[in-house]
Amino acid sequence: MTDKVLYEQDGPIVTITLNDPGMRNPISERETVDGIVDALERLNEDGSVRAAILTGAGSAFSSGGDLRKMKAEAAPRAEKPQLTPRYYKFGIQRIPLAFEKLDVPIIAAVNGPAIGAGLDLACMCDMRIASEAARFAESFVKVGIVPGDGGAWLLPRVVGFSKACEMAFTGDMLDAAEALACGLVSRVVPEAELLPTARALAGRIAANPPHAVRMAKRLLLEGRHTRLDTLLEMSAALQALTHATGDHREAVDAFLEKRKPVFKGD
Repeated sequence: MTDKVLYEQDGPIVTITLNDPGMRNPISERETVDGIVDALERLNEDGSVRAAILTGAGSAFSSGGDLRKMKAEAAPRAEKPQLTPRYYKFGIQRIPLAFEKLDVPIIAAVNGPAIGAGLDLACMCDMRIASEAARFAESFVKVGIVPGDGGAWLLPRVVGFSKACEMAFTGDMLDAAEALACGLVSRVVPEAELLPTARALAGRIAANPPHAVRMAKRLLLEGRHTRLDTLLEMSAALQALTHATGDHREAVDAFLEKRKPVFKGD
């Protein structure tokens, strides 16, 4: 694990922190890509983790790409454009694919600007909470490029097609209140309350039966692109698994006995 991506576990909740505050947490470098992918794979494999939070160190959530490196590489890429798809495929595009495989619910705690790929990174998470200092822009057009990290797939599913077009075609910045109004985030809180609010939400998720939560997330992810009849078949199959868990029996017993359930992940 690189020191540019921190992984901290507190009970059933993991906090992943982008940790390059001096550069405003860009995510385009191979070291950071590897760190994010490794963290997500670690989350998925660890049955003790029930919820996760993704945030940024310092004043920014993520600035997206490193414009200095982009400028330095402009001429070589123009001379050999056939190499750029490989750069994306084996670089930043690994991040959305890793999120797509992640069964653990993850909350983006957006502490500051989320720009370009940084905005798309927030959209890869299941839920987004913003501090009052957060700012958002699908800004690729401002530097003459297109979303190369899956933003054209992600953003319309979060804010709708019309708003996604407005954001992508103008590159305009949204403040936290505007992000809340269009559904990009579900809540805006003062800066000091951001991580406590995210942890409280993660705690409410972690209090539920972990197998059922992970399976519910998988169904929601598959529902974005699967036919209804196919999703119903998958739902029935996963339901058979949940009915066989000890947590399901505990939930029913606790409800009938009018007591608080204790879920063990059985």
